[in-house]
Amino acid sequence: MATKDALRVALPVPLRRTFDYKLPSSAAGVVPGCRVQVPLRKRSVVGVVCAAHVRTDLSARKLKTVSRVLDQEAVFPEPLFRLLLWAAEYYQHPVGEILHVALPVVLRRGGSLQPARSRHWQITAQGIEALQTLAKRSVVQRRLLESLKAAASDGLGDGDVRFLADRAQPALARLVTRGWVTSTESDDHPLLDAAQGARPRLNDAQSQAVARINASLGRYTSYLLHGVTGAGKTEVYLRSAAEAISRGGQVMVLVPEIALTPQLVERFQHGLTGKLVVLHSGLGSRQRHRAWWAARQGAADVVLGTRSAVFTPLERPALIIVDEEHDASYKQQDGFRYNARDIAVKRAQQEKIPVLLGSATPALETVENTRRGRYRLLVLPQRAGGSAMPRVHLVDLKSVPVHNGLSAPVVKALAGRLEREEQSIVYVNRRGFAPVVLCSDCGWQGKCRRCDASLTLHQGSGRLRCHHCGAARSAPVSCPACGQQGLYHVGEGTQRVEGELSRLFPAARVLRLDSDSTAGKGRLEQALSSIHSGQADIVVGTQMLSKGHHFAGVTLVCVLNTDRGLFSFDFRASERLFQQLTQVAGRAGRGSRHGDVVVQTMFPEALSYVQLNRHDFDGFATACLAERRAAGYPPYAQFVLLRAEAHQQETPMRFLTSAATTARRWLNQHPVPDIRLMEPVPSPMERRAGRFRAQLLVSGTRRGSLGEFLRHWLAELETLRLAGRVRWSVDVDPLDLY
Repeated sequence: MATKDALRVALPVPLRRTFDYKLPSSAAGVVPGCRVQVPLRKRSVVGVVCAAHVRTDLSARKLKTVSRVLDQEAVFPEPLFRLLLWAAEYYQHPVGEILHVALPVVLRRGGSLQPARSRHWQITAQGIEALQTLAKRSVVQRRLLESLKAAASDGLGDGDVRFLADRAQPALARLVTRGWVTSTESDDHPLLDAAQGARPRLNDAQSQAVARINASLGRYTSYLLHGVTGAGKTEVYLRSAAEAISRGGQVMVLVPEIALTPQLVERFQHGLTGKLVVLHSGLGSRQRHRAWWAARQGAADVVLGTRSAVFTPLERPALIIVDEEHDASYKQQDGFRYNARDIAVKRAQQEKIPVLLGSATPALETVENTRRGRYRLLVLPQRAGGSAMPRVHLVDLKSVPVHNGLSAPVVKALAGRLEREEQSIVYVNRRGFAPVVLCSDCGWQGKCRRCDASLTLHQGSGRLRCHHCGAARSAPVSCPACGQQGLYHVGEGTQRVEGELSRLFPAARVLRLDSDSTAGKGRLEQALSSIHSGQADIVVGTQMLSKGHHFAGVTLVCVLNTDRGLFSFDFRASERLFQQLTQVAGRAGRGSRHGDVVVQTMFPEALSYVQLNRHDFDGFATACLAERRAAGYPPYAQFVLLRAEAHQQETPMRFLTSAATTARRWLNQHPVPDIRLMEPVPSPMERRAGRFRAQLLVSGTRRGSLGEFLRHWLAELETLRLAGRVRWSVDVDPLDLY
């Protein structure tokens, strides 16, 4: 017999369904959006209630009972809850996993909705006296007392104490009982104070942009703020955010990477008045929970964070800002494969507030949305402060030789900057010393044993590393195949260029900025500080240098090896190349001195380089969009990529072949002429991290019909015999086709 009063619960499992449970008689009323702890087979999991008092086909006898109701209120505000349910449908991902991702780690584990107040510990006079006679076997207690004594009146917080010993809490309890230690509760909140300082004067374009954004506060409008590099987009963000806060609202600001967070936090702290909180993956689980809570309760006026911060609840949402909206870092590449920029736009629509997308090189999908009238265009055509755009010089490598990646024009330009005591950037989009190590006698090449990729030599550690799976081994001195001494290192990475520059300019201060050199805690901030303070003459770096940094002393940017972006199998490669070139070129001449950009290329006639030379983004975008329209590529169609991987080479292809057969059968029964199903193919990099990969591409021009097809198709895929033998996933709006 069916049951009429069940709870529908979403659980963090890879199944596109919810689960029905009954509420224990002792529990109070449950509302959608609250968390419950429920039994699932032989374990207990935390889920989120999607609906209460629903009818289920399960009998009361078969219906399992909720173990514990964790919340008396919904964890998510109603508009955010609706957004998460929409995301599950749009991205065709299990709703339980999406709700799980949107929660802080502490809440995923069943912790209290409100963060516990932290405690501060201090040693008493009795504790100091007891330390003299404490038994030597009381190792943990002695360590705690000694540390607290050294801290004197400042004492130690919970976080400090946890690092002192594994069993610090039981030991502290005993010390408190004996009167040797006391504690007090403290408000360890994550809020940063923002106090408005002197404001620069806005130019006419900035003033008009701010006026239009402010006029739309209180209703949904999507804006693209398209400004050249150095146009003062951040100042527009600040003025509009300040206005939203003055009206009692909260502002969400998204940045693509942690590397950009410190400088934007500093700008906001000095650009408006209020409370600011930061959310990113570098925070500990307790810190992130406190920041999340501050935003949810409305204590934070500004919430600034990376991709996942888009799911942070706000009590009074008023404005969403997405900085560098084109950046691929906004796309999650595993698990729940969402695009935070697109989620931000949908959230603004549901919250009925404006969203501001800012970029010097907006994504072509965003450009097309402005041309269709879906987004409103705000243009900043000139650099703030009157500085000119940098001059671009193309060096044709067909007629100019290079040594260790550097041509004579590049070396000459760097020497000139050193003479004038100006800073330079050398952009090398490869870390390591050399991307290829081979033997010139027998042809042996350093290859990853787990991927179809070459190993990169990292000279400092003397290791060969795979930049795809992370595998590493010692670099051989002689050829492992024939014993030939002296292997050949092909290509240039940041380490090799750094070494060559140090050799050419021994008196120069050369700084390398890549993910290897900034891996330690605080090293990125230290490196950026060195650049800003003028302690680096030449900065060698990867695309970390191209994103939003303002280096007033840099007047020269040299781009060494980006031609491979012209020949990628990915249809977005030319767009990304132009974005990278424009962004890194934009670091030059942002101060009072004019800037120059020197680009080494074998193909100076390529569209990306020609339009870069002209600073003509609109011309580049128009040409690329015409190509995509003719080919039926996004934004004129929607792509969905079904991926599969397994340890056996043939298994992914067999699964995808079955998936294609299933799809064609459904399409034959339900004809949808705008849906195109490609043939399954091995991925461009077929083997990665020891697994063989294959993919199947689906495209459609109508989102509604494509979504309906996907719902039916994926439900059938879950029942295929081979589905349990492969790791498979669906990626709606993929950014990478590899």
